[in-house]
Amino acid sequence: MSSSKTGFETDTPQQIVKNLDSYIIGQSDAKRSVAIALRNRWRRMQLPNDLRNEVTPKNIILIGSTGVGKTEIARRLAQLTGSPFIKVEASKFTEVGYVGRDVESMIRDLIEIGKNLVREEYEEKVQEEAKQNAEEKVIDLLLPASDILNQSDEDHNRFERTRERFKKMLKDGELDEREVAIEIEERGANIEILSPIGGGMGPGMDPVDSSNLKELFSNLMPTKKRTRKMKVPEAYQHLLQEESQNLIDMDIVIDEAVKRVEEQGIIFIDEIDKIASKEKANTDISREGVQRDLLPIVEGSSVTTKYGIIQTDHILFIAAGAFHISKPSDLIPELQGRFPIRVELNSLTAEDFVKILTEPQNALITQYRALLETEDVDLIITDSAIQAIAEIATEVNHKTEDIGARRLHTVLEQVLGSIMFDAPDQLKSKEIVIDETYVKEKLDNIVQDEDLSRYVL
Repeated sequence: MSSSKTGFETDTPQQIVKNLDSYIIGQSDAKRSVAIALRNRWRRMQLPNDLRNEVTPKNIILIGSTGVGKTEIARRLAQLTGSPFIKVEASKFTEVGYVGRDVESMIRDLIEIGKNLVREEYEEKVQEEAKQNAEEKVIDLLLPASDILNQSDEDHNRFERTRERFKKMLKDGELDEREVAIEIEERGANIEILSPIGGGMGPGMDPVDSSNLKELFSNLMPTKKRTRKMKVPEAYQHLLQEESQNLIDMDIVIDEAVKRVEEQGIIFIDEIDKIASKEKANTDISREGVQRDLLPIVEGSSVTTKYGIIQTDHILFIAAGAFHISKPSDLIPELQGRFPIRVELNSLTAEDFVKILTEPQNALITQYRALLETEDVDLIITDSAIQAIAEIATEVNHKTEDIGARRLHTVLEQVLGSIMFDAPDQLKSKEIVIDETYVKEKLDNIVQDEDLSRYVL
């Protein structure tokens, strides 16, 4: 299966889980839940219209400490289907009237992501035509057609043969050092939108991001053109982008993006436990307010964006939190009811860390080996070394704060830091073997000193 899809097709739940297994170790319950939720979207699209509109997504709360795979599950799920996806942090939102971001901004951000996603798909479809057009324009700059006006047929034939030679030279990179002058279109002066301190929207303000307002006013400014000299490769890339945009109907892109967001959009709300506390302290004054502002969006409402009205009824919401202090039942009852599926993710063990280091397609060991291969260094990490790294990461998580698989990044940096530093100058064309002894030499002193490990690992 390809890494992503477009439209509304999807794999079966078992196939979805199998694909998630390629990137995420363990957490089978969470994978099953999101796979069912995704498949239900496809099932819903097969229903008659009157019944289809009544079927709402079964939103999910993922419960687990940081670094156990909550975000990665949601992000990979979106990639598998080509769905617009955004991650937001609940703690960054505030109740309407307070300084901070209003909750509707997540929908405006999601439609922007959806538009870019669809536009990239359309650009890929017209890429070959855009390349041909850009090549022709570069050749026109190098060999202006005006040079051959009112010339004989023989001169015209010679001119066309020269153009063909130039096309070949362009493709072979033989014209890379030549300069051409092209016209660049620019808009008028930048418009700065003043907003309240903290970047939030003040009470009574229209719910449109200041960035959107800035773009709106900028689009009203007249455009001007200026001639700029640049080398052929830079000019080609500029013209290629220009031609791609010219070949795409943005009205169709936006219509498709709106449909994709409304029917396939996924919003991952992280740190939802941070707004779930039942405490009544002044510092928590807006927590329940944020929940009540979230409620209509999760339930299904209309949100105004610069691309039109977005209906949120069928967007899939996946919330996540550690819930060390609070619990899902501390959310307001109405919001609890909109997240009927609760899944607790398991803490990661040393055995899980070994698998994370070696098994996924994007495994950390694979990444480090690939990075060093660019310096002609062959990195070999023995099985015993990988086991030692996993055990040390588990031990540090236990002694300090449990940050899950993220601990592996800091441990590996300590183990491989000097090799990564020396590789360009001192390790050319060498084979480097990392064994258990090397790992322990690098980490034992740090692990034994708990205070030091808090800062270093």
